[in-house]
Amino acid sequence: MKVVLFCGGLGTRIREYPEPVPKPMITIGYRPILWHVMKYYAHYGHKDFILCLGYKADAVKNYFLNYDECVSNNFVLSNGGKKLRLMNSDIHDWNITLVDTGISSNIGQRLKAVEPYLKGESMFLANYSDGLTDLPLPEYIDHFLHRGRVGSFLAVKPSQSYHVASFEGDLVKGIQPLSSADIWINGGFFAFRTDIFEYMKDGEELVVEPFQRLIQVEQLVARRYDGFWMSMDTFKDKQQLDDLYNRGNAPWEVWKSAKNDRVEGSQEERKATKKRKAMIRNV
Repeated sequence: MKVVLFCGGLGTRIREYPEPVPKPMITIGYRPILWHVMKYYAHYGHKDFILCLGYKADAVKNYFLNYDECVSNNFVLSNGGKKLRLMNSDIHDWNITLVDTGISSNIGQRLKAVEPYLKGESMFLANYSDGLTDLPLPEYIDHFLHRGRVGSFLAVKPSQSYHVASFEGDLVKGIQPLSSADIWINGGFFAFRTDIFEYMKDGEELVVEPFQRLIQVEQLVARRYDGFWMSMDTFKDKQQLDDLYNRGNAPWEVWKSAKNDRVEGSQEERKATKKRKAMIRNV
């Protein structure tokens, strides 16, 4: 299944970052956050990517044109440095389509711009390129397929350290952390049938007018998830993600986490995959 990633952001709230790079290229450890998002999808078998570029598109293009597998993989160097053998690899089987979708385009415009690259697909996945999670993706896709709607997104609890107050007039009746309130936000990780384009018009922001149309005809669902989710909106967020990574406690690295490992080739997994593929064909 193809994965559309929106990579055109300016990252204006991360001004403390020393280099003028597009937000998806801001690093966590050895690799940009965009790579971490792609690695997450690839872990679950979705390795056909469409990158919607914008601000400093050349930085993303050059990164993949000059991709160095040695940076985040073990290797053996021999014969005086003349021979290199990789112990493992990241992107050798990824298919990456890079599309310049405009510097000032909104998310809806970027998605419309890559519609031709989704021709022949019945459904696809899409996401912002600055959010990370440990969500079991196959379960999310199954939830979407069984609901039979046009669109879905991941609903998560906000992670900011604000407090929500309730009032009676100007008298405070209660106050609690935002994360404890019954408030859910759009966390990205979209799943769409290609019918979504029938609900979109030129210039519209994806989660504004098109989503309102989906809501009116009951074609939008959400999967509420209270596991790990975090977006890199500010420099403080980057520091928190760096800290998790540096402590070896990065929940989004599902490709390393034993609790999220699936037994590939098992009878149960083959049955689930076969059923999922059949449902996608029938979407």
